[in-house]
Amino acid sequence: MPLLRALLAVPVALLLLALAPAASPAPAVPALPATDALLPRLVTRGGAPAAALLARERSGTRYAEAGPGIARADHFRAGSITKTFIATVVLQLAAEHRLKLSDTVEQHLPGLVRGAGNDGRALTLRALLTHTSGLYDFTEDTRGLIPLTPVQAVRIALTHPPADRGRYSYSNTNYVLLGMVIRQVTGDSYATEAERRIIAPLRLTATSFPGSRTSLPSPHGRAYTADGSDITALDPRVAGAAGELVSTLADLDRFYAALLGGRLLSPYWLHEMTDTHAAHGSYGMGLFPVRLPCGTTVWGHNGRITGSYVRTAATIGGRRVLTFRVNTTSVADPGLEPALLAAEFCPRTSQNDRLPNGDPVPRHSFE
Repeated sequence: MPLLRALLAVPVALLLLALAPAASPAPAVPALPATDALLPRLVTRGGAPAAALLARERSGTRYAEAGPGIARADHFRAGSITKTFIATVVLQLAAEHRLKLSDTVEQHLPGLVRGAGNDGRALTLRALLTHTSGLYDFTEDTRGLIPLTPVQAVRIALTHPPADRGRYSYSNTNYVLLGMVIRQVTGDSYATEAERRIIAPLRLTATSFPGSRTSLPSPHGRAYTADGSDITALDPRVAGAAGELVSTLADLDRFYAALLGGRLLSPYWLHEMTDTHAAHGSYGMGLFPVRLPCGTTVWGHNGRITGSYVRTAATIGGRRVLTFRVNTTSVADPGLEPALLAAEFCPRTSQNDRLPNGDPVPRHSFE
């Protein structure tokens, strides 16, 4: 009988086990977007005290940060992203028939560009916009640390012979001259024109041209040189029209979305801005393209000024934009920037795709 009772108990036990509720699975932890996962590497591998990004996507905006002392609303120096603003103003003036891209520098700034083989009579505004003028970059001598007037900056450049005219050679001197041309044509400074034509219409309330003001607007964090020295206070005249701008992540996303979405230039002039033939594929006018491993091309600019490095990139049409920044002069690992761009803008990537530094492209889907 004990054996019979035991045999009868087995199916009852199995039935009870079958009826028992299954253990609840552990809640899934949502995966970080690939760009957010890469961001800390700007600190650990890139040598930045802190980093932040703001992505503008179909579903809205996404913010991420890494390291202490950095915040979404911080004002920071945007460096050469200023060039996109300057180029936009010049192209708007061309659209208004107030200047031509074929105009020579001499026509607008007579007698200024002469010396050491440089000649403004042979240089066009198009050559300045596309960095094909051959003019020497004055910041090679000043290291971006000496405040200068525009004329002083140009005179430093003119003590050096030019590079081959017609060959792409990035030079801050080109955009200092374009700032002077804007004043000559309009009677107002490049800052006033950019504020009237771009900043006010787009409501970029945190963007400004500080002139000689050395402090940043509030709120802001700290800025550091590569050796860790605090350089938050900086005279923007070290860069002038080539790199004076102060902005925020949100304002830069909004600006590039508007520009590449056709809100600031007509299709004809936006096409001119993104035409890279003059610079042999390297640069348009205040914008440059990057073709990613997945075949997507993004447009934008970087900005490097002592204590700050910024990068903005966007798709044509402006529907997707990414801006990231670090609070030091540069990113130590050059492979991190293309990795971030690929992670943000490549909807699907092959496991065999490789970044310039040899790392696999991070997989990321926006579907």
